Amino acid sequence: MKQILIVGAGKGGTALFRLFKETKSMQICAIVDKEADAPAMKLAEEMDVHTSTEWKDWIHHDIDIVINVTGEEELFEKMIELFPRKTIIIPGSVANIIYELIHEKTVLTDEVKVQASRLELILNHMNDGMIVVNKMEQVQLLNRRAEQILGKKEKDYKGKHIKDLLKTSRLSHVLRSQRKELNQKTILDNGKKVIASRIPIINKTGDLVGAFAVFKDITEVVQLAEENTDLNEIKTMLEAIIKSSDEAISVVDEHGKGLIINPAYTRITGLTEEEVIGKPATVDISEGDSVHMKVLKNRRAVRGVHMKVGPSKKDVIVNGAPVIVQGKIKGSVGVLHDVSELQSVTRELKRARQIIRNLEARYTFDDIIGNSSEMKLALEQAKVAAKAPAIVLLRGETGTGKELFAHAIHHESDRKFNKFIRVNCAALSEPMLEKELFGSAEEQAAHLKKKEGLFEQANNGSIFLDEIGELSLAIQEKLIHVLKENRVTPVGASNSVPVDVRVIAGTNTNLEKAVMNEKFREDLYYLINKLPISIPSLKEREEDIPELVEHIIHQLNEEYGKNVQRISDEALKKLMAYHWPGNVREMANVISHSMIFIGNMEEQIEVSHLPKLQTKEMTAGPDMVQTDKPLKLQEALDRFEKKYLQEVYLQCNKNKTKTAKALQISVRNLYYKLEKYQLE
Repeated sequence: MKQILIVGAGKGGTALFRLFKETKSMQICAIVDKEADAPAMKLAEEMDVHTSTEWKDWIHHDIDIVINVTGEEELFEKMIELFPRKTIIIPGSVANIIYELIHEKTVLTDEVKVQASRLELILNHMNDGMIVVNKMEQVQLLNRRAEQILGKKEKDYKGKHIKDLLKTSRLSHVLRSQRKELNQKTILDNGKKVIASRIPIINKTGDLVGAFAVFKDITEVVQLAEENTDLNEIKTMLEAIIKSSDEAISVVDEHGKGLIINPAYTRITGLTEEEVIGKPATVDISEGDSVHMKVLKNRRAVRGVHMKVGPSKKDVIVNGAPVIVQGKIKGSVGVLHDVSELQSVTRELKRARQIIRNLEARYTFDDIIGNSSEMKLALEQAKVAAKAPAIVLLRGETGTGKELFAHAIHHESDRKFNKFIRVNCAALSEPMLEKELFGSAEEQAAHLKKKEGLFEQANNGSIFLDEIGELSLAIQEKLIHVLKENRVTPVGASNSVPVDVRVIAGTNTNLEKAVMNEKFREDLYYLINKLPISIPSLKEREEDIPELVEHIIHQLNEEYGKNVQRISDEALKKLMAYHWPGNVREMANVISHSMIFIGNMEEQIEVSHLPKLQTKEMTAGPDMVQTDKPLKLQEALDRFEKKYLQEVYLQCNKNKTKTAKALQISVRNLYYKLEKYQLE
C-alpha cells in the first residue's frame, strides 16, 4: 500500500484527503500545514490521521508520494533535495490540476444525482404503472402509479421475485424469449383490467439486463381518450415537456423542416426559433452531416455522431431517433450533448501528462522498432548498458536513431527520474559550445554572475553528446577533465563544481581515423569507447522496413489527421529497393511527404504518392572506373562520396548550408569533406 504525505490543508488538501481516504491502494500517513486549524487538519484528527505543522519531520519516514498543495513552488525544490530519491514529489501545479479534476468529478457526480432525481420524479409522476426486474427476475422498481394500481408498496417487494409481487406477471416469459409483448389485455391478481406492454432490456453489447412492464388501467385509458380529443392541447403539452428538458432537443417533420426546439438547444447552438423553425435540418450545422436527414432516410436511430453546430461551431455529440406513426415516418427527434467541457478537461489532463513526460526521456526501448538480428543485438547491448554506470558510445550513420537509443538507455537506468539533456556538438561554434557545456562566470558590477552549463543542469541525470567527433581539441581536453574528475570548471571561473552525470556519446564519424589524423584525442577515445554500441543502418536491416513503414504511418496518422491503413505492395517494393543514405530519418521524411499529399479518404499509399527515389543499382561514373584489380573498400567509398558530394554541392549552387541540410550532415562536417576532397 502506497504511503502518502499531503502538504497543505486548504481546499485542495481537503479534496485530496477525501479522495485518498476512499482509495484502498493508498494510505495517508499524515497531513501537514503551518496552520493547525486548517480544514483538512481538523478532518484528519477526526479520522485518526497524523497531523503536523512541519513537513521536514517526515523526511526520514517511509513515504512513497509527497503532494505539495501549498502552491509554493520553492517548497517543491526543497522537497526534491531533502526527500529520498525513491519518493515521488508532485509539485503544486500538478496537484492543482488533480484538484480541478476532482472538483470537476464532484460537479459531474452532483449532476448525475440531479438527473437521477429527475428521472425518479418523472417515473413517479407518470400516469402509467411501471415495474422493472433484473435478469434474475427480481423487482428493481415499482413506481407510484404501479403501487396505486396493484395496491402494494415498492419497499415491501424490492429485491424479491416478480411472482411474489404479481403471480400473473409475464415478465419471466419476456426474459426467456427476449421478445416484446405490446398492448396486451391482462387481469391482475386484484381483478383490475389493464393494457400492458412488456419489453426486454438489452444493452449496447447485446446482453440481456432485465425487463420492464408499463401498464394502464383500461377505464382510465378510455376516459383519457374521451377527454383528450383536442390535438392542439396534446401538442401544447408535448412542447411544454420538451421545453422544460435540460437536454438540447430538436424536432423536424418528415421533410426535414424544423418543428420544435427548446431553450437548451438555443443555449448550445446560439440559434433562435425564428432561425430554425420551418428551415431545413442542416441550418444549424457548421461541420458534419445532418443526423435528422440520416434518420429520415434510413428510418433508424443514429447515435454518437460528432459535429459542430451554430455560428460558434460548438462541439456536440448528437443522437437521433425516428418518429413513426402507424408504420409511416412522421419526423425525427435529435438530442444534442455539449462536449466542449469534457474536451477542456481532457486537454488539461493531456497538459498535465505532458508536464510529467517532459521531466523524463521521451522514448523507451518499446519505441525502437526492429526484429532483425542486427537490431536485436544493438538493443540487447543497450539494455545491458542502461544498467551499467559506464559511458556509452553509440555509433551509426546519420538517421539510424542514436538519439532514440540515448533516450531509451536513460529511461531504463536508475537516473530516469532526473534530467535527460541532449547536445548537438556540431550545431554551435566552439566558444558558444564551451559555455553551453561547462557554464560561464563573468564579473559584473563588482560581483560574479554565474550561468549553469548543461553538465550542471544534468546533475544526477544523463547527458547525450551527439556528434562528439565534431568537438574541437580544446573542448575535448576539458571534457576529459570532466569525465575523469567528475568536476566542471565554468568558463572564466577558477573553482570547479562537482557533478554526477551519466554520459552517452554518439557519432557517425570514424573515430579511429580521426585519432590517426590527430583530430580526436586518443585518451578521450579510450574513455568513451568502453561500451560501444553499433546501430545498424537501414540497408543492413532491410527486413525491418515493412514494420518501420507501418509504425511511421501509424504515428503520422495521428499527427496529420489521416486514416491511412496500409502501403501497397508495389510502393513497399520501391522502398525496399532504395539504398536509404539518410536511414530511418529519411524514410520518415518520405512517408511524411506521401501522406501530406494523399487524399483524406484514401487508406493506402500507392507508388504515385511516393517522391522520386534512386534505386540501389548505381551507375558507374568517371570516378568509379572499373579496373582489373579491385579497389580497397574505403577507397571505393571515398570515390563515390566525393562524386556524390560534388553533385549535391553543385545542385545547391555551392550553398554550404543548403548542401549540409540536403545531405543531413553538420556544416562543420561538410567543410571537412570539402577540404578532404579539394572540392572548393
